[in-house]
Parts: sequence; structure tokens; C-alpha cells
Amino acid sequence: MSNVLRIAVVDPNDATREVLKSTLVGLDTVWLEAECSRYAFFQDVTKQTSPEIALINLDSDPDAAVQLIEQLGKTNPELPVLVVSSSTDGGLILRTMRAGAKEFLTQPLKPEELAAAVDRVFQHRSGQQGGSRRSGCQVITIAGVTGGVGSTSLAVNLGCALASDPEKSVVLVDLDLAVGDADVFLDTVPEYTLTDVAQNIARLDFTLLKRSLTKHSSGLHLLPRPVQLEDSQHISVDDLQRVLGLLKATFTHLIIDTSKAFTPLDMQAIEMATDVLVVTQLDLPCLRNIVRLMASFKNSEQLEDKIKIIVNRAGHGTGQISVKKAEETLGCDIFWQIPNDYRTMVEVRNNGVPLLEQAPKAAITQSISQIAATLSGGSTESEGDDAAGKSRSWRNLWSGGRNSKAEETSAAES
Repeated sequence: MSNVLRIAVVDPNDATREVLKSTLVGLDTVWLEAECSRYAFFQDVTKQTSPEIALINLDSDPDAAVQLIEQLGKTNPELPVLVVSSSTDGGLILRTMRAGAKEFLTQPLKPEELAAAVDRVFQHRSGQQGGSRRSGCQVITIAGVTGGVGSTSLAVNLGCALASDPEKSVVLVDLDLAVGDADVFLDTVPEYTLTDVAQNIARLDFTLLKRSLTKHSSGLHLLPRPVQLEDSQHISVDDLQRVLGLLKATFTHLIIDTSKAFTPLDMQAIEMATDVLVVTQLDLPCLRNIVRLMASFKNSEQLEDKIKIIVNRAGHGTGQISVKKAEETLGCDIFWQIPNDYRTMVEVRNNGVPLLEQAPKAAITQSISQIAATLSGGSTESEGDDAAGKSRSWRNLWSGGRNSKAEETSAAES
């Protein structure tokens, strides 16, 4: 059974069709296979693209739309039809259901309503075919609070840890468009980049998308940053949303390594995430930046609840601020502590080999594997209990932390 259901949309109104498309892009259980602006052409579109669901907006011409539903029922009886309309007229609802529609949804269409309708259609079909459905793609966005805290190290090795499970398909997107180096960590020379995929997203399907990715021996797929700095200007927020939407529809896990600039592209990745791992060290500049970031994130309750703070290089120096002091200062629990192992990390970075291959028994490797298990629903005896999203009274950092500033700085792991 496919990870997603392919859907074709017909709506003669350009404005409402764009709204429908935007709603579909936000769902990881469907993929927009085709769109059509004329009722008369929609049957041909479905013949050419073979969608698994048809979505019809009735509002432009209800009579023509109902006739289309009846025709689809005769020519393609296996194709479930969902209809959407701003009208709540009982007579129209009855006509569409009698014509063969499976669901009647009202405008403005909420994503959760569409997702529920799609799920009901799938459950009905799988009941007949004996199929089953996985849950949606888990999107893990990783953001470092400053350069050199090890966010790319975590992104790459977390991706490899997840990909070691044959039941998972994992892709890593390097969103540090200027100086991202996930490809260096994996010792790969990608043929295509994020810019290539973004500029051709309208022509890509699942098969072509996977051909555009670089697959590492660990099983992790990579979509790297552009080669030329100027190419990053060709990627818009809308382009990124569509790229991530297609990746979500194709993989079970999507990892996004953001830049440290928190650009509109980075914020889009954060908003689309299931979990946001904020990577820090236990020093004053890093903790100050967490407070600044969380002050911005507080504007969105949904966004704030995704945040999980990861302390990297825990215990690397006597001058570190203590975990207890950091938690008191931030007003929230630390989600995870990754032990310091600078020598091992330098080796894996310079060799272009992930931790699982270079040092599978190292404490740092085991720690990241436990993060992967915890985020994907596995059990672990680690200290990393999920406290993100609980009470966060962002207390004053400056008065309590100045005397605890870390005296030792490790070299950047990127």
C-alpha cells in the first residue's frame, strides 16, 4: 500500500483552486497528482493520471459538477469522489450523494476535515482490499542556536540512526543554503540539489524525486544545499513548502537541518515540523539565544509545543553551566544530553563516515540512537524524557548565569 493517496482536483475558480491546493500541500497523507480548471476536461485528466481520489468543487456550476460525478461513477466506479462547496443547501447535498459522492465538505475547508474524509475513504477501500495504512511522515527540524554547536552532526547521524531501521525511509534536507555541509559528513558528491528540485517541482513525481536525491550506504537520502551561493535566491517559501510536501508524501521521516539565520525558509521548516530539536551547549551565549528564540516562538502555541532542547557536548568542561541551573534559568526541562566525544566526531567528519559505521559502540553513537528511538516512539532507558511543551516561564537569564559562563570552547562540529 502506498504511503499516500494521489488526488486530482477540479475547480474552475482560480482563487478557490489555489486555496484547495494549499490545503492539500499541508497534508502528508495525500499528494496532489493533478489539477483541472474545467469540469468538461476532468474525466480525461483522471484517465491520464489515474488518481486514487477525486476532489470536485461544486460552486462554479453545481449542475455541471453533479453531472461530472455521475459520469465518473459510470466510467470509473472505483474512483472515490469528494465534493466541496460553500453551500450547505440540503437539496444540493442530497443530489451529490445520490450522484455517487462519498463525502460532502463545506468551505472554508479545514485541513483536519479533509484529512479525516480522506482517511474514511481509505479505511473503506482497505476494508475491501485488506490493506493497512501507516501514520503520516514525521518531520524533525534541527536548529542550532549558534554556529558550531553540532546541529549538522546531529542531523546527519540522527538520520542514519533512523535509516538503520528497514521499516523506515528517511530523507535529510540541508537548508543551510550558504555553508551547509551535510554532503561532506556523508562523503558524497550529489548530482542534484535543493535548487534543482525546487525549480522542477511541478514536473516531479515520486519516482523522479527519488532519482534526484543522493542515497548514502546507510540508507539515508540527502537533498543538499545549492552549489552556487546565488542559486539560493531561486528558492521561495512556496517552493520549499511544495518540496517538503512531496518529501513528506514519499518518506516516513523527514529531517531538516536549518541555517543559523532563521530565515523565512527556516521558519517554514520549523512550522511544518512534528518536532523541533534546538541544539545548544551549556554556555551563556547559547542559553541567551534560546531565550530570544523562545520569546519569538511563544507567539504560536503550536510551535512552542514542538520545541525540544538538546544539549550537545555535555560534560566537556568544568566551566559549563550546570543542567540544573540551565533548566532553572530557562524554565523548562532539557530534553536530551549528548555526551562530549570530540575526538570521535572529528574522525567521522573528516572521514565522511557516520557514527554508526565509525564508532557503533561509542557513548555518543548510542545516545543519538536513543534519541531516534524516542522520537519515533520506541522505548529507552535514557534520561531523555519529553518535557517539551510544558510550562515555560522564560525567566531572566542574565542575572543568574553570568558567573557560570563556560570557560572552554570546543572546535565546531558544524
